[in-house]
Amino acid sequence: MTRPRRVVGVSTKMYFSAARTHDYVRDLIRELLGSGDILSGVDIFIMPDFITLTSVVVQVAGTRIMCGAQDTWHEDFGAFTGEVSPAVLAEVGCRMVEVGHAERRRIFGETDEITARKAAAVVRNGMIPLVCIGERTRGDVRIAVDECQVQVEAVMAAVPADAEVMLAYEPVWAIGAAQPADPKHVVNVVGQIRGLDCVRNRAGTLRILYGGSAGPGLFENLKHAVDGLFLGRFGHDPAQMHRTIEEVASA
Repeated sequence: MTRPRRVVGVSTKMYFSAARTHDYVRDLIRELLGSGDILSGVDIFIMPDFITLTSVVVQVAGTRIMCGAQDTWHEDFGAFTGEVSPAVLAEVGCRMVEVGHAERRRIFGETDEITARKAAAVVRNGMIPLVCIGERTRGDVRIAVDECQVQVEAVMAAVPADAEVMLAYEPVWAIGAAQPADPKHVVNVVGQIRGLDCVRNRAGTLRILYGGSAGPGLFENLKHAVDGLFLGRFGHDPAQMHRTIEEVASA
């Protein structure tokens, strides 16, 4: 069975100023220019804040980098003060949208139902949903899979079976930690997620990334289970991001 293309992405969350976002994208593009054909089989994405998103779309035009958004609302238009329309994100050149991050769930009370509706809105507007899943507390593989299964099934029931979807497995307890989750734990959890009926029976491309303190040196131990990495703070240095991309490309 042919595995899908590998992928590496980074979210800047709310760490960057507008000037730093511009400099980061510029410096990353410069780093990648020297990598040659090694990156031809890897998809790369950056998810900046909403204010700088359109400028990043312009910066990455003509490169192999996709620009994504960190969130969206689940309706295209209407009286939703302060929210961001998925239709407008697509209109300005956004290619993918992150939904269901643990911080959105914890701080803003977003549920599996809201996450599923957002994922459906992303697909409806021709973009790729990057759906964050993960267990809240450290435990064994069965506990992790049981919690992730509920999250995955909600999303898969809401989006067409032929839609492209990415899942970011991010154990909540590993987000912001000094070290990522143990590779054996990740491999076992992701393997069982792939075996779920709602995943295994899909016609559309589905890729699973690992996030949660992901960074350089990790992918070699995960390459047989995941399709890539989703970075946070460890990807905020262009050189480290570049190094991680090359590791994923060559593993």
